[in-house]
Amino acid sequence: MKLRCLLPSLLTLSLLGAEPKKPDYDAQYVLGSDSQVKPNVPKGEVREFEMKDSKAFPGYGRKWALYIPKQYDGKKPAALMVFQDGLGYVAPTGSWRVPTVFDNLIASGKMPVTIGLFINPGFIPDPKNPSGKDKKGKPLGKSNRSFEYDNVTTAYVSFLINEMIPLAEAQGLNISKEASHRAIAGSSSGGICAFNAAWHRPDQFSKVFTTIGSFTNIRGVISKGTEIGGNVYPEWVLKEPKKDIRVYQQDGANDLTNEFGVWPEANKKLAAALDEKGYDHVFILGEGTHNPKHGAMIFPEAMKWLWRDVR
Repeated sequence: MKLRCLLPSLLTLSLLGAEPKKPDYDAQYVLGSDSQVKPNVPKGEVREFEMKDSKAFPGYGRKWALYIPKQYDGKKPAALMVFQDGLGYVAPTGSWRVPTVFDNLIASGKMPVTIGLFINPGFIPDPKNPSGKDKKGKPLGKSNRSFEYDNVTTAYVSFLINEMIPLAEAQGLNISKEASHRAIAGSSSGGICAFNAAWHRPDQFSKVFTTIGSFTNIRGVISKGTEIGGNVYPEWVLKEPKKDIRVYQQDGANDLTNEFGVWPEANKKLAAALDEKGYDHVFILGEGTHNPKHGAMIFPEAMKWLWRDVR
């Protein structure tokens, strides 16, 4: 009986030219216990700041934040983890809830005492309506996100090293200078940005967490007659000497396909190259689309894996 009721419905949809509703590939991804506030776990502090301008990207200000664990006392250099699109990671009821995860994992000894540095991309508010927002609730103005994140140069990692980390240290924080005690993370364009930073400066960042990474040709530039964009990384990984970086990588089989490339295929190519070269690497391919749900669900496990030999 159910089958007879279903078939006419599908036939009607077909005759009307309507497509059946697509499956919700992301419904299966839910936050686990390490992403939830637990009783009797010491709570770290989140401080928010605003940078009015920068030397690396003149004219662009940005919001940024610090997470400081309760266990931090300044006597010993703390580990550091940098997050792109940063403020999206700190909201206590948001997708990622990084401070809560850090609270739980640091308290349980599953990761070291780690300071979180959360950095938004550069932004110039609309001078005619500086506090205005569009129909989707996004601030009106000019974002520098793609220029900062999708380029495969050293510009952004130099900005981190020369401007942002010193700003964090200026808050009186004792941050480790050892690459083995530094990690970097991002999602989408922030994901390739994180990998790019560690790739160019493995002396500064030895651990990468990248989700739905845009390893595609979004901002290709011509160099010596060849167009170089984010899709070049599998070739670079295979061609260049192995670098001392550890990579936890995630994507979804139903991630983006557009004029810049096919996200799942690009991630699979990078993963294959990292494996072929013998990198310390995990690649999780789920069924999800271009959103943080799967990445956020596995974030605690990724942290345990990335920090497994640092305490």
